[in-house]
Amino acid sequence: MSILVEHLEKRFGTRTVLHDLSMRVDGPMVIMGPSGCGKTTLLRILMGLENPDGGTVTGIDRVAAVFQENRLCPQLTAAGNIVLTGGDPAAAERELRALGFGDKDLALPCARLSGGQKRRAALLRALLCPAAGTLLLDEPFTGMDAELVAQAAETIRRLAAGRDTVLVTHDENAAALLGWPVMQMQPHQDN
Repeated sequence: MSILVEHLEKRFGTRTVLHDLSMRVDGPMVIMGPSGCGKTTLLRILMGLENPDGGTVTGIDRVAAVFQENRLCPQLTAAGNIVLTGGDPAAAERELRALGFGDKDLALPCARLSGGQKRRAALLRALLCPAAGTLLLDEPFTGMDAELVAQAAETIRRLAAGRDTVLVTHDENAAALLGWPVMQMQPHQDN
């Protein structure tokens, strides 16, 4: 199924963030653009967390998301957070290990993990959600060094296969590693 965004409008007070935005998502894509151009607002509308002021969005399947904040349960382990979405515990541990988690890291509650480890757990929670037909990933590479970005990009490509995916990033290298179509957004200029 395709996500179809037609003539989307979003304002916050007198500031227009999205103006007449139309796009079609058939599979995976990357959205890039400067801060303040509406990338996160677009994702929030696709998630149903914001209402547009105009336009329509159709074709959203069950959503799994990575927010700019990790939104993990701090008392649970990384794998414990991942299986909250119905993911397989063995797959959760296998994917965490592939992204650099050792035995000690797997045993720690998320409150004691590094920022980069929390980010990887949040990313895998979305990617391993079995019910999700749509993935919305907002800056999933935050807190990762170049080597981890490369590993995470490969994991995203593999685990997002077959699902409509919108990934927002400022990281041009990560976008290149994904090899997905890129849509550039620009800030709307109010007259």
